[in-house]
Amino acid sequence: MHTLEPYYNWRNLYIASEDPRSPFFGYENSEVYFTDQIYNYLIHPQWDNFGSETLYLKVLFADYNQGFAIIEMLGEWNDLLHNDIMTLKRDVIEMMISEGINKYILICEQVFNFHSDLDSVDYYEEWQDELEEGWIAVLNTREHVLAEMSKFGIDHYLVMGGKLNDVSWRTKHPKILFSLIDEQVTRRLGW
Repeated sequence: MHTLEPYYNWRNLYIASEDPRSPFFGYENSEVYFTDQIYNYLIHPQWDNFGSETLYLKVLFADYNQGFAIIEMLGEWNDLLHNDIMTLKRDVIEMMISEGINKYILICEQVFNFHSDLDSVDYYEEWQDELEEGWIAVLNTREHVLAEMSKFGIDHYLVMGGKLNDVSWRTKHPKILFSLIDEQVTRRLGW
């Protein structure tokens, strides 16, 4: 796990810790020390801790004019034991919404497990309700994670699966990626 680092080729375009409007403004990652872990596994020090014990993230890009953010996730998304969605919503997303971000691309290819319960679904619904013509798209999710999310009805609030599960996002400029995802999501939602 310590070799899985967040995508870094867009750092010349955006760095969340240098963005005064970002929830991670001023956040300092160690360049050499492994300070965080998921269970007994150390993780790369460039991942950002938002308060979850098992889930970390990196805001790879944010565009306030177009109102979108691209967030890469790592670990185990555990709403059952740690209520990760509540922590993510309250400590990260609400600040981004207040800055005008209403479209989210969550890259979940490194989310290895997902655990939910019926009580946590309300946070997904609340997040979607607050977006005003926005959306939440989930890219490249593992099949068992998609199945677990769908089992609890989270797919009613997050756009996922289908073509969104096979996106070569690393080869694209973030604004081009956003345009492609926006087109797919808009078509799927019938707007």
